[in-house]
Amino acid sequence: QVQLVESGGGLVQAGGSLRLSCAASGIIFSSSEMGWYRQAPGKQRELVAQISSGSTTNYADSVKGRFTISRDNAKNTVYLQMNILKPEDTAVYYCNARPTLPFSQRGLVYWGQGTQVTVSS
Repeated sequence: QVQLVESGGGLVQAGGSLRLSCAASGIIFSSSEMGWYRQAPGKQRELVAQISSGSTTNYADSVKGRFTISRDNAKNTVYLQMNILKPEDTAVYYCNARPTLPFSQRGLVYWGQGTQVTVSS
């Protein structure tokens, strides 16, 4: 059974920082592309950042220079360090996994339950 468990969300003032974690199980983590998405009230879910199995990263323009995605394959965990937070970063943040191995999981997408991030002005 695949599980993605996010943690680290909370309430922070504008300009502050938070670090989100996502612990994965049930997948071959080192061979999976991992990502963070967010969904604000009334808006569609959007990509925040993603990291390939080879640690190539990609960011939404709105978070470039402020957020950093990283992975620890030994701990099956992906992180999102969020700095200089803004009120518009307020959303539920979701972890996402796209395994490439085993073949039976290739092409599937898994989601965590989400963690709330609220940035006050």
